[in-house]
Amino acid sequence: MNFLILAAGTRNKVVQYFKKTFDEVGTVVATDASELGPAIYEADKHYIVPHITAPGYIDVILDICKKEKIDGVLSLIDPELSLLAQHEEEFKAVGTTVIGSSYDLCEMALDKMQMYEWLKSHGYNCARSWMNKEEFYKAVEDGEVTYPVFVKPYRGSASISISKVYDKETVDLLFAHSKDLMIQEFLNGQEIGADVYIDMISGEVVSIFTKKKILMRAGETDKAVSFKDPELFKLIEKFVLEAGYRGQIDIDIFDINGQYYISEVNPRFGGGYPHAFEAGCNHMRLILNNLNGVANQKNIGAYEEGIYMMKYNEVKIVRK
Repeated sequence: MNFLILAAGTRNKVVQYFKKTFDEVGTVVATDASELGPAIYEADKHYIVPHITAPGYIDVILDICKKEKIDGVLSLIDPELSLLAQHEEEFKAVGTTVIGSSYDLCEMALDKMQMYEWLKSHGYNCARSWMNKEEFYKAVEDGEVTYPVFVKPYRGSASISISKVYDKETVDLLFAHSKDLMIQEFLNGQEIGADVYIDMISGEVVSIFTKKKILMRAGETDKAVSFKDPELFKLIEKFVLEAGYRGQIDIDIFDINGQYYISEVNPRFGGGYPHAFEAGCNHMRLILNNLNGVANQKNIGAYEEGIYMMKYNEVKIVRK
């Protein structure tokens, strides 16, 4: 049973966990566009591949799948998720299962305005958002929203180019320099992260791990503590099933005065997933079971509360 991890980058722990889980049953292969992607050296084998936008990129990945007899594949970066979903049938043809959600859901995760419209139309609490700044100014005048707000690209990931804005002048300045921006209400509350696995066979939510974020850095969780709330588990399960996600997803949620607001979804392993694994939620094992044709049993909240995660820097030394 061989597994391929694309765009491994600096996700050393994720590769290590796959290696640990697949150790006696198969090979873990990793790729990156650079030889200086430290996580590739944690795998049994690795390949340096072109950037995902390069012509013929998907053919290179399919060739690796055929050569290494890959049973399952996933990516650790958002832009590649849609690409894998788009070519899912081609992967099936070479015997490889794409672990992930549909193309439409991967695209919605990248398009924050589309996600907002979906959440709003389905009755979920979420941050109000605007593409039209004049409509936003009207909402300010009507007292529907107050500064500060976030101005960000409506399409993107990893908290890139996000600005916290305190006045109309800054909104005007930012919009004058870009046409692809949106304005989003600032949610002032406890930020929560959820690592969720939806069975690839049954479609059921089988594992949920939740954590309260204590410190963030560059859009990722640096420090967090595990907790449980049955009502939050119910909300996550309802949302996930209604949307139709599959495989591993990462959800950002806010607790504002006891009300949960869904913020964003990343249909992949998030940077904070090691917290879930170390607390007992081995989603690599759930993937392995699915690849073996075994549907996983529901085991939501199977971890201890009060477990803290604290990230710190490590180094990888490679001699060429």
